[in-house]
Amino acid sequence: MVKKRMQFFGAKCGYAVTVFDISEQGIEEAKRLAKYNEVEAPFFKANTLDYSFDTEYDIIFSSGVLHFVPWTERKEFCDSLKSHTTDSGINVLNVFVPKPFISRAPDSTEEEEKVQPWHSGELFDCNSSGIPHKHCMDTLIAQKAG
Repeated sequence: MVKKRMQFFGAKCGYAVTVFDISEQGIEEAKRLAKYNEVEAPFFKANTLDYSFDTEYDIIFSSGVLHFVPWTERKEFCDSLKSHTTDSGINVLNVFVPKPFISRAPDSTEEEEKVQPWHSGELFDCNSSGIPHKHCMDTLIAQKAG
């Protein structure tokens, strides 16, 4: 998955990387990618909406999560990310966006498709379901002012 590739790119560049996902499938894929990339990282299963950061990070990379955060909780969610980012650290968030000319991911659910109030974005290749497919994504990269 895109997010896992990004995390392990950071690990290969010397960053200490922590990986969590809400699904066991996501954790298992991350472990396979870590092994393939010859990097180590702690892995754990957690729901981003329930998880509380306990330290600050230089980079927080959140992929495909923000569209599951209810509108009423998005400011609080983003404020939490910012408050756990070091001065001059970076937050990277991306969200899936629907496009009529791209089929849904083979492993997506109807529920996932309903929570995407986003528009036009970039194409990324994905193999999260074991079947190559594409997603449209918008990506925001923001640096915390120190």
